[in-house]
Amino acid sequence: MDPPKLPVTRLDVDVDLGFVLFFFTLLCFFLLVTIVRCAQMVLDPYSAVSVSTYQEEQTEE
Repeated sequence: MDPPKLPVTRLDVDVDLGFVLFFFTLLCFFLLVTIVRCAQMVLDPYSAVSVSTYQEEQTEE
């Protein structure tokens, strides 16, 4: 008699779907970071300019 077979616990994973989901998640993350960064620049545009550059532009006038 053969011993009873244990159920296989390995999940059948589609590798292509895994790559797609990984890169889609990565794309969404970078999109979110870009949106937040752009929103910060719209709300406070002078925070992105260094103080020394701003002072040089002011003294040239």
